[in-house]
Amino acid sequence: MSKMNKDQKSPLLYYKTKEQIEEYRKKPVELKLSWLQAQMEFFYYAIPEKIKKIGNRIIKNKGK
Repeated sequence: MSKMNKDQKSPLLYYKTKEQIEEYRKKPVELKLSWLQAQMEFFYYAIPEKIKKIGNRIIKNKGK
């Protein structure tokens, strides 16, 4: 669900046409993976340190 700020009358929605989706599907897997990696790095650096510590603790204890 999208959040709205106080000035918005409706939520921000994100749509792609069928043609845009088809074009994306034609892109090489390596390119799509590099985009995904860039997004994950951005989100990692954007989240608060406390959340990173919790996530790292969960990953560390997952194998136990």
